[in-house]
Amino acid sequence: MMKLAIGGDHAGYEYKKAIIEHLESNGHEVKDFGPFSTDSCDYPDYVHPLAEAVENGEVEFGITICGSGIGVSMVANKHKGVRAGLCWEPILAQLTRQHNNANVLSMPARFISLVRAIEIVDTFISTKFEGGRHQNRVDKIPLS
Repeated sequence: MMKLAIGGDHAGYEYKKAIIEHLESNGHEVKDFGPFSTDSCDYPDYVHPLAEAVENGEVEFGITICGSGIGVSMVANKHKGVRAGLCWEPILAQLTRQHNNANVLSMPARFISLVRAIEIVDTFISTKFEGGRHQNRVDKIPLS
């Protein structure tokens, strides 16, 4: 069982609900940072608190979803302890975990199916960081 965080914007709301249901049915605990409807909203209001939860170790991973996945990943990556990867295929989720030790998954709801989104989530949370030569690179990501 993992403790996960999820959030995004109105474009990702329906996927967010379905992903929460999928994760909880598989025994994971999911903290929903919002939004809580399809009403237009500002994704930073939900992604900053989510990223703080990842940064502080309150959750193991974060999942962010907006129309393109770009805005939510930009916000999450403003946090020093966060490495958010934008993924639209399961192989990208695998690689961002294996090579970049990403701790936030960002997805584009308007460009992938819900089935694909769930495949990406499952791949992301089940893939281990390889370490080794990749650790040196990951260590160089944050600015002082």
